[in-house]
Amino acid sequence: MSPFQHLRDEFSHAWDALIDGWQRLYRRAAGAMTRFTHGAEAQADADAPNDLAERNTGWGVLAGEVLDGEDQIVVRLETPGMEKDDFDLEVVGDYLVVRGEKRVSQEETRGRWQITECAYGRFERAIPLPAPVASDEASASYDQGILRVELPKRQPRERGVKLSVS
Repeated sequence: MSPFQHLRDEFSHAWDALIDGWQRLYRRAAGAMTRFTHGAEAQADADAPNDLAERNTGWGVLAGEVLDGEDQIVVRLETPGMEKDDFDLEVVGDYLVVRGEKRVSQEETRGRWQITECAYGRFERAIPLPAPVASDEASASYDQGILRVELPKRQPRERGVKLSVS
């Protein structure tokens, strides 16, 4: 095998490993990505040019965790700057679906500089649940930017019950 052929084969193997790594990373991170779209205010005023609204829509991450306990599943999402009434929660099949609209703005003045930051948009995230839940017994709370949803696990039905014959 020529040195050029050997180099080409090694480059091909390295490229395949890189692509495989990116695909694994994408599969693992896809569940954490959340799509933000224009909020209700931006859609109502769609004719007015709004570069800030355009820059703040797209994909983002709502950091969160799913804790699988013995009797319940606890889902926690970091959603600072929201109010408890901004959320719409629903259990659909094996997923907890969290919808909402984020509206955050912050202003700061330093000497002659004024800094204004805003982030807003509608979002929806489907979080896979590791076990069946009793959704009618679920509860949710929101405190200091953390949404906490407690979902009691549904108890499995007994498979076999021994009956006595009388």
